[in-house]
Amino acid sequence: MYEFLIAPFADFIFLKRALVACLALSLGAAPIGIFVVLRRMSLMGDAISHSALPGVAVGYAIYGLSLPAMSAGGFVAGLLVALVAGWVSRTTVLKEDASLVGFYLIALAVGVIVVTAKGNKIDLMHILLGSVLAVDQDSLLLVASVASLTLAALSIVYRPLVMECFDPSFLRSIGGKGGFYHSLFIVLVVSNMVAALHAMGTLMALGIMMLPAITARLWSQRVWTLCLAAMMTAAVGSYMGLLVSYHLSWPSGPSIVTLLGVLYIISLLVAPYGRLRTVASRENYS
Repeated sequence: MYEFLIAPFADFIFLKRALVACLALSLGAAPIGIFVVLRRMSLMGDAISHSALPGVAVGYAIYGLSLPAMSAGGFVAGLLVALVAGWVSRTTVLKEDASLVGFYLIALAVGVIVVTAKGNKIDLMHILLGSVLAVDQDSLLLVASVASLTLAALSIVYRPLVMECFDPSFLRSIGGKGGFYHSLFIVLVVSNMVAALHAMGTLMALGIMMLPAITARLWSQRVWTLCLAAMMTAAVGSYMGLLVSYHLSWPSGPSIVTLLGVLYIISLLVAPYGRLRTVASRENYS
């Protein structure tokens, strides 16, 4: 049992770094995912994860595989797409989800073109799918810093964020500066997506934010317990995914997302607010 569950992390430094990076992402990205779900903005997370690609690609094209350049480019690109999509939804007949789809598809296509023009297929796959097993000390520091800042920000603005999720009109009526908290929330989403893409790639980064969040939603209705459940789900799924990746020689990022998906499907079947439990309770009630 030790050889299967613990020995890989004890023997290989790259697995230790991968596990620490995933645990840091679990602490930062998972609770942000809860607020994304509560705001019914799941598409925004998907759009931001893909729209960061052209910024990452530009940083890569100019400076190569430079962590600061790719991170800064991804952050600027993701934030710009989110802001422009919001502006379009306020000034045209398009809803925010429609404008987000348009801009993130454009950004994704441009990013792929830039990477393939300046690099090769290996570089493109590295950026799209990532490699959590290749996380170095600088990437680990970035992920840990973003997670720490996210937890600190949530501890300060937790109540206003919750209030804006459920009753934004009341928050505005008491002078709660809902626009400021919404902007801060967007910055936190973009920051965590940029941190995640260095480990999981732009295609898999959303998984460690959203899958634990929607899984936790099936187990509780209190926001703080949702955040804790999402963190635990992300951590367990990451640990199990890394083990599967090591023992079966599967790609690490997709393995983690697959295991998180398995936990989600199990929760759909057995969680208090999952489909089968809900249907059964309704039949008993009727």
